[in-house]
Amino acid sequence: MENKIVEVFIPGPAGRLEAKYYKSKKITAPIALVLQPHPQYGGTMNNKIVVDTFQVFIDNDFSVCRVNFRGVGKSDGEFDNGQGELADAAAALDWLERENFDNSQCWISGFSFGSLIAMQLLMRRPEINRFIVISPQPNVYDFSFLSPCPTSGLMIYGKKDELVPLEYIIELDKRLSAQKGIKVEFQSIANANHFFAKSENLLIKSLDSYIKKETILF
Repeated sequence: MENKIVEVFIPGPAGRLEAKYYKSKKITAPIALVLQPHPQYGGTMNNKIVVDTFQVFIDNDFSVCRVNFRGVGKSDGEFDNGQGELADAAAALDWLERENFDNSQCWISGFSFGSLIAMQLLMRRPEINRFIVISPQPNVYDFSFLSPCPTSGLMIYGKKDELVPLEYIIELDKRLSAQKGIKVEFQSIANANHFFAKSENLLIKSLDSYIKKETILF
């Protein structure tokens, strides 16, 4: 029987959270949680970049979950300016870990607003080994809490991001690359905007090669 992507409802702090879940057939498969962009700007777990990222993890034999924050889709509750969304992400990770208690590796990923929540969760959960952040917005959100950043990961952004001036990304790169013992890779995609319109295939390729490289290490 082929493994299918299934709809699940995860108990969250503000009620149930709607999620999509794929369980790998591989014993001790790594796990990944993928977080959506900003709910108040139309962000959902069915955002194209979120779905593409989710699929790349599936293709690499992960058990993977993407989740709608509170108040989005069929998830209960209402938008909570990041605090509640962080609690939702933590509840989703708890659920994913319970379903895959024998996982070999734990990854977190997020797009745009989801990248902020992903990094905040990373700071609270020592079991997260790797992260992938897509289109972070250090001009909008303060990422100074990443001092020090506890684990290696990938930050990927479009060179033509219309929402984030490049100097903010360069500044974040400088701060994180000064840290010893971890490696945060910054990758830019030349003609991509914030949403990687017309550059999705380059994004998928970058994600895939990073995931392959970093899962071999474990």
